[in-house]
Amino acid sequence: MAKPTRALGALEVERAKPGSKQKHLFDGGGLFLVVTPSGGKWWRFKYRFAGKSKTISFGTYPEISLAQARERREEARKLLAVDIDPSADRKAVRAAKTELQANSFEAIAREWHGHMVEKKEWSDEHAATIMKRLTQDIFPWIGSKPITEVTAKEIKTILDRIRSRGVIETARRALTIMGQVYRYAMSIDRANYDISAGFRGYLPATSKTRKHMASVTDPKELAPLLRIIDGYQGSFVAQCALKLLPLVFVRPGELRHMEWAEVDLEAAEWNIPGHKMKMRQPHLVPLSTQAVAILKELHPLTGTSKYVFPSTRSHFRCMSDNTINAAFRRMGLNSETITGHGFRATARTILDEVLQVRPDFIEHQLAHAVRDPNGRAYNRTAHLAERRKMMQLWADYLDGLKAGAKVLPLRKTEGSEQ
Repeated sequence: MAKPTRALGALEVERAKPGSKQKHLFDGGGLFLVVTPSGGKWWRFKYRFAGKSKTISFGTYPEISLAQARERREEARKLLAVDIDPSADRKAVRAAKTELQANSFEAIAREWHGHMVEKKEWSDEHAATIMKRLTQDIFPWIGSKPITEVTAKEIKTILDRIRSRGVIETARRALTIMGQVYRYAMSIDRANYDISAGFRGYLPATSKTRKHMASVTDPKELAPLLRIIDGYQGSFVAQCALKLLPLVFVRPGELRHMEWAEVDLEAAEWNIPGHKMKMRQPHLVPLSTQAVAILKELHPLTGTSKYVFPSTRSHFRCMSDNTINAAFRRMGLNSETITGHGFRATARTILDEVLQVRPDFIEHQLAHAVRDPNGRAYNRTAHLAERRKMMQLWADYLDGLKAGAKVLPLRKTEGSEQ
């Protein structure tokens, strides 16, 4: 008859010293402590299953106390009593946990985001904006949950939390993002339905009429606005950005990300690579003499930076997305009057209706989808000579407005796509 094993004491486990060889201290019922020559202490459980001797680890001491090791031994013995191998059960539990982590909302959302970036569906700026919304407004609340276990109440709480900040449009965009993540999960067979779809009518409705960015399209109103910009008292970099924006009428994000390497002052050209453009096509902006003068004046200050308009905090980053509109606010111009994006509508309206430039030249310079009579898309250099003349005409016209030249009336009804 085998001699019963003496149970270990907590103090005995704590004081167990390493020797020249590995030592085993037995507690009974298959549980024992391994003390290595280096001083490590490991809990082990020895058992037989299907006629074979097996051993599994219960962790290290002192992270796992004697009492906790005994609890794990009893759990393992209960599994053995119903013919379940503790080692196989542990592997199954780990696999299930790994699968749950892989199917968490955050894991799938990041996979979807990477997929969209890889396909070049978004500009770099848009991709960064999407990830910012995910990390700030969505991941903290449902990111760790399996996507199939997110509840309607949790979706509602996210939307209400954003609405409480007074930003309905941000809540709407967060809902759109969640829907896109769910549809991606469904497409790869990791979700059966989109739980966010039930909230499409939850947020307050907006006007069915597309809201255009605030802009000034009347030359009589544009003249004083240009004079206000010339008198801006903020930073010189921001002032240069404000002066250049009406001259080139690109999107504010494109201006913010302008790099010196893209600018050829001798050729008077700014070549914007496709990944920075909304339509993902490279774009060429002819620079008027006034635009070149602004850039030459700015170059001694920011020419060592990657960006023409660097952040005030780091020359390795461009200025923030709020700098231009915040400058307008500081000058007393509210968002109902003008936004950085609004200069696109300003240029399109006045070039067409006052200066009578051919609409396709204007549309091409706005980087809109323009096709020739044969249905082919114009390339970046199409009508370049005419567009150079147009950009110089536009810059001279703006100078004339600021100097108080006679203002010609609009030929047609105001209003245009931006």
